[in-house]
Amino acid sequence: MNINRRQFLTTLGLTTLATQIFPVTAQIKLSPNTIIKPPRLQIGDTVGLVAPAGIVDPKDIAETQQSLGKLGLKIKIGTHLLDRYGYLAGKDIDRAQDINTMFADKSVKAIIAMRGGWGCNRILPLINYPLIRTHPKVIIGYSDITSLLLAINARSRIITFHGPVATSTWNQFTVDYFQRILFNAEAATMENLNSTEGRIERISPGKGQGKLIGGNLSVLAAMVGSNYLPSWRKSILFVEDIGEDIYRIDRMLTQLKTAGILNQIAGFIFGQCTNCKLGDEPSFTLKQVLQDHIQPLGVPAWYGSMIGHIKDKFTLPMGVEVEIDADAGTIKLLESAVS
Repeated sequence: MNINRRQFLTTLGLTTLATQIFPVTAQIKLSPNTIIKPPRLQIGDTVGLVAPAGIVDPKDIAETQQSLGKLGLKIKIGTHLLDRYGYLAGKDIDRAQDINTMFADKSVKAIIAMRGGWGCNRILPLINYPLIRTHPKVIIGYSDITSLLLAINARSRIITFHGPVATSTWNQFTVDYFQRILFNAEAATMENLNSTEGRIERISPGKGQGKLIGGNLSVLAAMVGSNYLPSWRKSILFVEDIGEDIYRIDRMLTQLKTAGILNQIAGFIFGQCTNCKLGDEPSFTLKQVLQDHIQPLGVPAWYGSMIGHIKDKFTLPMGVEVEIDADAGTIKLLESAVS
């Protein structure tokens, strides 16, 4: 084995011996079931940029540096950020290595995915979850990044964040929630803009409380049956999607139902279904599909939250206790998401 290969395996954490000698619970003296809040962000912190999914356009790096610079953040670029391998941003082992390296790097205080696309599911077996457990940091993104957020939350037991990627539109709404949650450690209430895009459509009334978990519906459905998903018991499930015909939304919700996920949740939020169409006629509307699957659960639920492939988006901490109000369409954090 050459030196580079040995160093890589050490970073990746694939050796059984290391896990046996230094079990994660012994290192951090916490119960493995205790969920860890990553440290809050501060002005001057360095953010690691990674590309765990689709190919990155080099011009986006300068724009990202400008956007994050306005927040007082510096950037560090992943070694393989601009790699290309088919439609992926490099080979699986290299994309995973960038994530593991960023978590191990003491100078990096948070990790932001450049963009979504496809590819995160492919690298889940290559992520060093014990390393992440002992080096908790903010990791944020959405769309295909759902895979990483759920897997790290489930396997490393740290709070992860569903929010903007580096190439998102960093407008006032998005920046406001990003700062309140990650810099100020606020137990904020997520409330829609008073706009057409932010119109709430109630599915079932009432309030509910539970652990916030979710992400992109297509990605989540593709993970069902794997060991990279957290517990759904008494959770608040949020989902969003883009470019899917309504019958596909129906199919994916049916999958969650038959897998026993929907009957465990304490509340349901469908964010935005951007460019989702009726498809072949005859068809159900999205509202009818949601009523069919969600209303019988008897839990508070609504459609239209500012979550998904839209310009204005919340920063949602996965694994934090929240209270939702389906009549008002609000998500209230019951605790801070960072330490």
